[in-house]
Amino acid sequence: MARILFGFHAVTVRIKTAPGSVAEVHIDATRRDARMRQFVERAREAGIRLIESEELRLQALAGTHRHQGVVAKVAELPAAKSLDDLLDRVEGEGGTPLLLVLDGVTDPHNLGACLRVADGAGAQAVIAPKDHAVGVNATVAKVASGAAESVPYFMVTNLARTLGELKERNVWVVGTADDAPHGLYDADLRRPLALVLGAEGAGLRQLTRKTCDELVALPMAGAVESLNVSVASGVCLYEAVRQRGRG
Repeated sequence: MARILFGFHAVTVRIKTAPGSVAEVHIDATRRDARMRQFVERAREAGIRLIESEELRLQALAGTHRHQGVVAKVAELPAAKSLDDLLDRVEGEGGTPLLLVLDGVTDPHNLGACLRVADGAGAQAVIAPKDHAVGVNATVAKVASGAAESVPYFMVTNLARTLGELKERNVWVVGTADDAPHGLYDADLRRPLALVLGAEGAGLRQLTRKTCDELVALPMAGAVESLNVSVASGVCLYEAVRQRGRG
């Protein structure tokens, strides 16, 4: 099944990681700047079919005018078979699981930013419920700047059950809540870990909250009551990175 990627980062990462999956790339016929020249050179070296297209064509393909003059038609890449398979591989390689769980994040820009920060922090996967989340679309891929290609995104039927299964694998499930009994920096994030964040304002759903092993709060010293979920994800993930000695 074909899908659309757009923007320099998203398309460049796909060309780098899976050039055989790129059917064709449409480029802005009027752009002759250094960034476009470098992109074209890299695409040609990879044997990618390039098509010069006008703005209206690019916008129609991407579904937005924010395509940066680069729109690719690509094949879907095979995803990790299951979360269990991924965790088996991580543990088999001697790694410590670090997972980001998003409960109720429906905005594609937020998901894209969360995938990007998860990739940067070295999280092995992002997990979300099928009925309270956005899937990976072209906007998500653009905002993720390539992370939608590198970070597995699992959409599960029952989030509470999935969290329970993670706990059975000795993954410590930490949720964020404004009224948590202690703060993020008081928590031990060195163990196998799933960080659970809710949508801005709404927070975690009640069942998700009850399923967590521990609730922590992010320090808020100003007038605003909460952070954007992608910012909060970055704060939490990078505190885990710091505690694990990788920061």
